[in-house]
Amino acid sequence: MNNGNNIHRVVITGTGLITPLGHNVPDTWAALLAGTSGLGPPIQLTRDDHILGGVCEVKNFDPAAYLPRREVRRRDRFQQFATIAASEAMQQSGLTVTDKNRENIGIFIGTGVGGIQTLVNQEHIVLEKGTRRVSPFAITMIMPNGAAGMLAIDYGIYGPSNTLATACASGSDAIGHAFKAIQRGELDAVLTGGSETIMTSVAVAGFERAGATSTKTSGAPQPFDGNRDGLVVGEGCGMLVLESLENAQARGATIIAEVVGYGQTTDAHHITAPAENGDGATRAMRKALADAGLPPEEVDYISAHGTATPLNDSSETAAIKGAFGDHAYKVAVSSTKSMTGHIMGATGAIESVFCALAIRDQILPPTINYETPDPACDLDYIPNKARPARVRVCMNNAFGFGGHNAVLIFKEYEE
Repeated sequence: MNNGNNIHRVVITGTGLITPLGHNVPDTWAALLAGTSGLGPPIQLTRDDHILGGVCEVKNFDPAAYLPRREVRRRDRFQQFATIAASEAMQQSGLTVTDKNRENIGIFIGTGVGGIQTLVNQEHIVLEKGTRRVSPFAITMIMPNGAAGMLAIDYGIYGPSNTLATACASGSDAIGHAFKAIQRGELDAVLTGGSETIMTSVAVAGFERAGATSTKTSGAPQPFDGNRDGLVVGEGCGMLVLESLENAQARGATIIAEVVGYGQTTDAHHITAPAENGDGATRAMRKALADAGLPPEEVDYISAHGTATPLNDSSETAAIKGAFGDHAYKVAVSSTKSMTGHIMGATGAIESVFCALAIRDQILPPTINYETPDPACDLDYIPNKARPARVRVCMNNAFGFGGHNAVLIFKEYEE
């Protein structure tokens, strides 16, 4: 580990995914580029009075195919997702934790609510069978930091183990804090990302009652479309291995992309609604660009927050215009939530992986379900079909309830 005032370049050497489109990076990425929808009828929601049209669940998921049965019983679904995606990211990176380096490796995970499925299930057990039937692992399965703690045990990582909860900005904020820790020389490598599943009736009904969810059973969500009617709840996990350039080079790692900027702001406007002009998001984008030392004209692609709620999409469009000026009409923008759904605290991490892959493969994922232009959303949203492009710099937007705004910038690695 290097200490002092030197600023270290930060690179991505590993990625891992489990999403409604696939259980790993190759399957998810191929489905995304093909414009595949993850929408389907809810399997985990048992009530029949939900008004949403569908959800984006991780399909055909058997945790016992990935984990020993003992560990399946001890890990909430969001922790299982984190374990699986982390394994893929670590394997791809080739990073080995040893007695020599374990103090200099950290874990930064984002989640909106943690083990809410366990919380709900255990409450039902209390009400139906009594307190003595509660699982002895209930607390560690419920607590939001449970995923980070389990991963530290799995890999023997001794460095800082942090969990960030900034609603739907959580995954991006986790990556941003990991980026800064390496950049400052506090750590040599970080396993980072976000994991989330809120597939419980109480959580989903909360979004329904807030008027946030789409009622369409097909062709949804529709980010930036004139007929958009709300978000689709999703679940999954995205993980990345970040390292200092020196650390990655010393062990001959393959570098996927570089992290170069992070901006974080708060709206201080409304607990759920963004400011109409997107001021907080504009400030976060400007901060990220300044942190990266890049003018707006250098950005080739924006991975939009793009939830398909009427307020978010018009506000984000205004925010992009505020940050980019005339270049807003030249930069490509898309919302991959049109395929994955909104995966809450994990969404920024999953979309960060997509940005790294867009740079690696020189292709941009589409916004599917786009049919009707909206005068308030008049940018280039890469409608319905992936687009080969020269991709040097990607910006990833993530905005959360509470007014949290997190923006990351990724760049093609050059020696």
